[in-house]
Amino acid sequence: MRTAAKTATYSVMHFAVAFTVAFSLTGSWKAAAAIGLIEPLIQTAAYLVHEKAWSCVPFRSYPQRAPDPA
Repeated sequence: MRTAAKTATYSVMHFAVAFTVAFSLTGSWKAAAAIGLIEPLIQTAAYLVHEKAWSCVPFRSYPQRAPDPA
């Protein structure tokens, strides 16, 4: 559930950034809206896949040492 919420908020932020950059480059509201919608949708799906893949990657864990007998 956390990954889905994180993905949703990332998607909203990404749309805003993509729209702003696209409008700045093209000066067209229509082009900015198209780019602002399409690019983040694709990127959000890629992000979700990336997050799921990383959740399957085991990280090294080192065995705990036994305390030294005193």
